[in-house]
Amino acid sequence: MTASSELDDSFHVFDTTLRDGAQREGINLTVADKLAIARHLDDFGVGFIEGGWPGANPRDTEFFARAQQEIDFRHAQLVAFGSTRRAGAKAAEDPQVKALLDSGPR
Repeated sequence: MTASSELDDSFHVFDTTLRDGAQREGINLTVADKLAIARHLDDFGVGFIEGGWPGANPRDTEFFARAQQEIDFRHAQLVAFGSTRRAGAKAAEDPQVKALLDSGPR
């Protein structure tokens, strides 16, 4: 193993609470709820926060827009869930792909 391919001893958490956790029966997170949870996860030191699926619903789209402006992530990197283009559509013309790209996270 070369030095450039060795893994360090860091442990990184990829949290899906704002997407998978929000899908549980009886859970209905508002954008304000999701922002508050994201702040707490960042404060806790979580490395990656999956914020949802931008473009899939207005709440997730708003969350990404606001999170980029309202939260100064110190530890976490905000990531987005998404999919490839729809069958029969060009990726450049697919609204879900565009929403994913426009959401900010990379």
